[in-house]
Amino acid sequence: MSALFRIAGFIPFLVMIFLNAFVDLGHKIIIQNTIFKIYDEQTQVILTAIVNGLILLPFVLLFTPAGFLADRFRKPRVMQISAMVAVALTLMITAAYYAGWFDVAFGMTFLLAVQSAFYSPAKYGYIRELTGKSRLAAANAAVQACTIVAILSGIFFFSILFEWALASTVYSTKAEIMQIIAPLGWVLVVCSLFELVAAFRLPMLVGADSGFSSSSSANSKLGTPFNWQRYVSGQSLRSNLSMLRSTRGIWLSIIGLSVFWAISQVVLATYPAFAKETLAITNTVVIQGLLACAGIGIVIGSLLASRVSARHIETGLIPVGALGVVITLALLPQLESLPLLALDILFFGLCGGLFIIPLNALIQF
Repeated sequence: MSALFRIAGFIPFLVMIFLNAFVDLGHKIIIQNTIFKIYDEQTQVILTAIVNGLILLPFVLLFTPAGFLADRFRKPRVMQISAMVAVALTLMITAAYYAGWFDVAFGMTFLLAVQSAFYSPAKYGYIRELTGKSRLAAANAAVQACTIVAILSGIFFFSILFEWALASTVYSTKAEIMQIIAPLGWVLVVCSLFELVAAFRLPMLVGADSGFSSSSSANSKLGTPFNWQRYVSGQSLRSNLSMLRSTRGIWLSIIGLSVFWAISQVVLATYPAFAKETLAITNTVVIQGLLACAGIGIVIGSLLASRVSARHIETGLIPVGALGVVITLALLPQLESLPLLALDILFFGLCGGLFIIPLNALIQF
């Protein structure tokens, strides 16, 4: 693992990844905590699910044009432009906070996810360019761990400050909450600015597997515009899915990852309402802290997977992780003790880490 950090550009790459996840998660936490404070039961679950849907939808709708851009242009350039867009979006989000426009801030979640959707293929493609095949599993583990640490940091940082800001004030509407916590928007802006700085420190690799890898391939790719008609009609989607299905290992890996993250989104959407109604927990720090245990588990699982897969992709971890996810999910609604809940969610994340790291590596190999 230490050899990765000696690769030129790897540390700025991790810094950029950390800040991107921190900003995205920070805004999401603010919106979700506002929903938690104002709404109950079914409405809370529905709105929380919509927030998570707004975050996931761009990755589904835009993976074709996002992948096209990552292949056509140098990946660091795509990430730099995405970081510029993030700065503009966080400024707009902060303005919405100060104006008390919850619905606008709610909708901005989608635009922030669109930015991440264009950034994501370039990020994952750049891992292989930067570290090479031999360190792919370890690099994926480092990236996954960095992302989860950012998520954990964002959960506690924004939830603690959210509760602290509301503790000494009286509020009754979502607009009032927005205006009370508005200074947190500047944290998002500053972090997105540092993300932009880190993005411009990424090396432009010569001979990378992209549209610039050779003059012939560059001319070919640069001369082929994106076919919007095929994209809008769904032909590009069908073609890409057909191509993915032709490679069994990649197709099954994508299905496995999709199922795991879909399950995770269901847990994220429903558990806060369950905890509020069944366990009588009203402090968002406690709620988010329990969910954060899954992130801690994923970090541990990612590091374990990295150690086992130091020089090869250990596919034997996949069924072990899947079985652990099933067992921990079955236990989750049966537990009422906070320590036991935290432990169960921790092991859910650990097994998830063992499951997703080999799958990510198989897709990129």
